[in-house]
Amino acid sequence: MKLTNYDIILRPVITEKSMAQMADRQYTFLVHVDANKSMIKKAIEDIFGVKVEDVKTMNYEGKVKRMGVNVGRRASYKKAIVKLTADSKTIEFFEGFNA
Repeated sequence: MKLTNYDIILRPVITEKSMAQMADRQYTFLVHVDANKSMIKKAIEDIFGVKVEDVKTMNYEGKVKRMGVNVGRRASYKKAIVKLTADSKTIEFFEGFNA
């Protein structure tokens, strides 16, 4: 299966911790579980027009949940923290959340 840039980057993660990391030019995204670091770097650079210095990824296993006798599982997901270079512009998408 061929992933496009918009298939790789699912959505941004908006939390207190991710907002604090923006001061260090780090942005957090949920990404496709099959995407590797080079694919994520290329997708961020193409979509937002920025220069990426480093990509850190984390895989999360879905939690097992019960409702009565039924046992299910939440979806597993992958998170990426993208650090931009010092001379790169910021990602404007996040700027409105600083309030």
